[in-house]
Amino acid sequence: MKASKELGASLQSVLVDLLELQFQGKQAHWNVVGSNFRDMHRQLDEIIDVARAFSDQTAERMRALHVVPDGRSATVASATSLAPFPEGEVSTKDTVGLITSALEAVVATSRGVHDAVDEEDPTTADLLHLIIDKLEQFAWMVSAENRRPGADAQAAKPKTATKK
Repeated sequence: MKASKELGASLQSVLVDLLELQFQGKQAHWNVVGSNFRDMHRQLDEIIDVARAFSDQTAERMRALHVVPDGRSATVASATSLAPFPEGEVSTKDTVGLITSALEAVVATSRGVHDAVDEEDPTTADLLHLIIDKLEQFAWMVSAENRRPGADAQAAKPKTATKK
C-alpha cells in the first residue's frame, strides 16, 4: 500500500511529537530536582524508552507505506505540538506537570489523526491505539504524583508554558 499525502502528514505529526517527547523527557531526566527525585528520574527513563520505540515504529511504518519520515531537529522544533520545556533545573512537582502535559499533547495529536488514519489504513491505526494506550497510562501515573485523594487532577497541575 502507498500512503496518501494526508496519511503521510498525519504520521509525520505523530512522529515529531514522539521525538519531541523523547527530547523533553531527557531534558527533564537530566535536570529534575527535589523530593522523590529518584522515582521521577527512573520514570522519565521509562517514558523516554517508550517514546523512542514508538517513534521508531512510526517512522518504519511510514517507510513501509512509501512515506519519507523527517526527524531532523529543525523539523521537530518547528512542527511539534508540545510546549517548550524550560531551561535549567526543574522541580519534581513542576516536572510532573510539564511531562504530563507533553504526554497529553502527543495523545491529542494521535487521537486527532486517528479517524482519518483508520479510514485509510486500519493497520496503521492499530499502532496509534498502542501509542494512545501507553501514553495515557503514563500521563495517569505521572500526574498522580501531584494529586491528593479526591482532588481534581487539573487543579493539581502547575501552569505550563505555551508553544509560541
